[in-house]
Amino acid sequence: MRTQKTTYCLLFLITFFACAQDKNPVNIKNSHEVVVSGLTNPWGFVFLPDNSILITEKAGKLIHFKNKTKKEIKGLPEIYVRGQGGLLDINIHPNYQNNGWIYFSYASPKGEEAGGNTAIMRAKIENDSLVEKELLYKAGPNTTKGQHFGSRIVFDKEGYLFFTIGERGNREENPQDITRDCGKVYRLNADGTMPTDNPFVNSKGAKQAIWSYGHRNPQGMELHPDTKDIWIHEHGPKGGDEINIIKKGKNYGWPIITYGRNYSGSSITNETKKEGMEQPLHYWDPSIAPSGMAFISSDNYGDWKGSLLVGSLKFSYLDRCELKNGKVVKEERLLDGIGRVRSIEQGPDGFIYVGVENLGIVKLIRN
Repeated sequence: MRTQKTTYCLLFLITFFACAQDKNPVNIKNSHEVVVSGLTNPWGFVFLPDNSILITEKAGKLIHFKNKTKKEIKGLPEIYVRGQGGLLDINIHPNYQNNGWIYFSYASPKGEEAGGNTAIMRAKIENDSLVEKELLYKAGPNTTKGQHFGSRIVFDKEGYLFFTIGERGNREENPQDITRDCGKVYRLNADGTMPTDNPFVNSKGAKQAIWSYGHRNPQGMELHPDTKDIWIHEHGPKGGDEINIIKKGKNYGWPIITYGRNYSGSSITNETKKEGMEQPLHYWDPSIAPSGMAFISSDNYGDWKGSLLVGSLKFSYLDRCELKNGKVVKEERLLDGIGRVRSIEQGPDGFIYVGVENLGIVKLIRN
C-alpha cells in the first residue's frame, strides 16, 4: 500500500506542476512556413521597404536576407557577448525610405569598467557594410554580469526613439534610482539628442533620457496600432512576468512590488501594490519567459485581429492574448512546441513572422 500511495502522490505532483505550466489551452488550427532557415538566435529583425529583412544574431552577426539569400553586413561595433548579452534588437527610422537610418541595440564593452552594458547605435548600409555609425546611448557602468540587458527599440507616432535596458542583475540599486542607468525605458530624439520634455530633464543628477523606471528586464516593446500607446512586457523572477503600458515618468515598482518570487522560492517582497507605483495590465504566474511582441492589426487572421502576441522562451510557443477593454481576457498557445520564440513582427504583407531559436524566421499560418 505504501508503494501505491507513494506512486499516487508522485503522479499527483507531476499532474499538478504540469497543469501549472500548461494552463493556457493549445490551439492546433495553425501552422508555420519557414521563411529564413539556419539561424541560431534571431534576437531581432525588421522588414525593409523592398521586403527584404535585416536580422540580428545574438552572437554578433547582422544578416541581410534578400531574394532567398543571406548576406552578412560588416562593420559592426565591438560587441560584448556574454550570457544574455550580444547583438540584440533592430529597427529602422520611420522615414527610412528617404534617410536610410537603421537602429540597433547591443551589449557594448565601451567604458572604463570591465564587462559591458547596453548601447544604442544608428548607422546606414552601403555596399553590405555599416557606415556613418553614431553611438546614441551607452548605459553605465559596465558589469561582467550576464543577465538583463533588455532591450527593444520602438519609434512612437511622433518619431521619438524609445528603448529598454534591463537592470543588469542589480535590483537593489538600479531600477528605483533615476540617477543610475538600467531597469528603465528611455526616450531620445531620433538623432540621439535629448527631448526637452522628458520627465526628468530638470531633476538633479538624473539620467535625462529616462522615460519610466522600476523595470526588471523588458524584452518586448510595441506601439499599439490604435491607441498609439507603448506597451512592454518584462521578465519577472519566478512568476511575475508582466505586460505594462508605459506612461511618462511612472514607476513600475520593481523590486519593491512584484507578483514573483526568487528562483529559490523565497519571497522578494510581501507587497504587490503600493501607492505611486503602476500595476501591470497582466501578469503570468508561472513565468513564461516572454520575448518579442507584436499586435495583429491586419485582416489576415480573421477574428484574431487586435490580439497581442508574446513569445515564450520557457515553454516554446507563441502566446495569443485576446484583449477586451484593455485587459487580457483569453490566452492560447499557437505554434506549440516550435522552440524558444525570441522575436515577432507583423510584416508589410500583414502576416506574422516569428524568430525561433535554432530554427529561423517562420510565417504564422492560420489553418
